[in-house]
Amino acid sequence: MSREWAELAEDPAWRRLLAAARRSLERTGGSLGGSISLTGPSEPERLAVIGVTGRYRSASSARLTVGLTELDDHLRATVGGGLLDVVAAAAGPVRDRPAEHQREAAARDALAVAAMRSRHGDQPWFTEWFREVRRDGTLTRAVRGRLRFDDVLRVLDALPGDGEPLPAFADRVLHDTKALSTGPVRGVVLRAVAAWQGLPPPVDAPEERALWEAAGVVPDDLASQVLVLNLPASGGLLGSWLSDPRAAGVPLRITLHQLRREPLRVRCDEVFVCENPAVLRAAAGLADSRPLVCTEGIPSTAAHALLAAAGGCRILWRNDFDWTGVRVTAQALNRYPDARPWRMALADYRAGTTTRTPATAAGPALVGSPADTPWDPPLRTEMISAGRAVMEESLLPDLLADLCVGAVP
Repeated sequence: MSREWAELAEDPAWRRLLAAARRSLERTGGSLGGSISLTGPSEPERLAVIGVTGRYRSASSARLTVGLTELDDHLRATVGGGLLDVVAAAAGPVRDRPAEHQREAAARDALAVAAMRSRHGDQPWFTEWFREVRRDGTLTRAVRGRLRFDDVLRVLDALPGDGEPLPAFADRVLHDTKALSTGPVRGVVLRAVAAWQGLPPPVDAPEERALWEAAGVVPDDLASQVLVLNLPASGGLLGSWLSDPRAAGVPLRITLHQLRREPLRVRCDEVFVCENPAVLRAAAGLADSRPLVCTEGIPSTAAHALLAAAGGCRILWRNDFDWTGVRVTAQALNRYPDARPWRMALADYRAGTTTRTPATAAGPALVGSPADTPWDPPLRTEMISAGRAVMEESLLPDLLADLCVGAVP
């Protein structure tokens, strides 16, 4: 009998009727209380509807409606099976979409509870990130089995790292060295790390690498680099390599791989840290610049490894006056006991907004979520009020004056 039921789905008179019935049954959880309609019915369809209902329908009818109960009664009388049985035989089991939606909602709620109990669950950035992944369907993909959200939480719970290589980190946390090289878990984790750092999601490999390093994981110890100028140091090959460029006032790029080969010791009383290479390039033109490290944005693991070798040195740190910049500065001051801000006070921000040329007086707009400035709380209030960023280049004359040997910063 089921074969006869299945053949109905191929009958031109019944194909659309059964398809419409399936849609209604799935939408209502199998209820026979509704009706279905056919628009622009064919002659075989018109005759089938007349046979089901026992009521004449004109050949000019543009729309025919049939009650599901009528359809069920007719099928039971003619082929020995109810509507649910016939539809299932024709195209597979009938889904109960209301029940599925309830189960998915319950599963999403369970993931939300797990997320809020995770390591970063009480942090504002985590709350905002989780709200977004719930809104954009990421959690629905997870409950449907297309994303292991528990793996996402495991990775985030293990961050920040301590400079561990990405494959080793993935193997330790997820038992798969390639788990964070490709795939949906990697993408969702990177979105979380971007929210953590107050940055947009990465759009290319360098941005992705920088995000991993900001979270303390190293995708590539050769690609993790830091730019330095006039840095006195000793220890192994790298210590000797730094000597000649320092004597000539030439910038040098150092990799994490080099820093990890042999112990390095930075030998000076203070090290200046800037964000933009333009500042270091200008300092290279001075007759004699003080030691300068350039992070080129978010500090790399190489940058932190180098500064770790400068234990006991005073670190004078600065970034652009934007939300990412002040966030990074706050993190650096918290990370390095001997660090203090370098021209990152309210007065410096105001100087940067008033010394612009008329054409650039407004400055670029501040974007992203405001960050705290614990070293100078009024600075945050002023930045919110002004709504404008101040790049390091706007303060270049003052920065270069500080970097001149003999100046008092």
